[in-house]
Amino acid sequence: MINIDNQQDFLESVLLERAARFTIDTSTWLSAGLESAPESADMTIVLTDDAQLHELNREYLGVDAPTDVLSFPASESDPETGAPYLGDILISIPRAAQQAQASGHPLEAEVQLLVVHGTLHLLGYDHAEAEEKAIMWKAQAEVLERLGLSYVKIQDT
Repeated sequence: MINIDNQQDFLESVLLERAARFTIDTSTWLSAGLESAPESADMTIVLTDDAQLHELNREYLGVDAPTDVLSFPASESDPETGAPYLGDILISIPRAAQQAQASGHPLEAEVQLLVVHGTLHLLGYDHAEAEEKAIMWKAQAEVLERLGLSYVKIQDT
């Protein structure tokens, strides 16, 4: 189950859930994959603002700046269902809106990209090193292609 804390009524939760589900499902066959997740895996997506991501970025990563997406892997199981809990993804909608405008695509596409990116982090992907980044960007591109969003590219900061 994918829980979405959607404080942005104009964004359809079904698009975000679809992006996360495609990422989880695709991870089982990705040629560049590091890890796969069972279909019954749970996660939470929170749509929020720059202030919250700034605070979390400072507290957990030591970066005193807002960011577009943060992932917090959990690697736990739901005590009630036994389903694996992958973790939480938080997305700054104002930052996503700025990036979408700068890139010339809809906000909905940008947020789906950030869901894919965050879900890959929950599955164990990273981009701190050049080799890791190449693997993650390839996986991300494959998922975005399956979603019909191959024209959307992540801001490379």
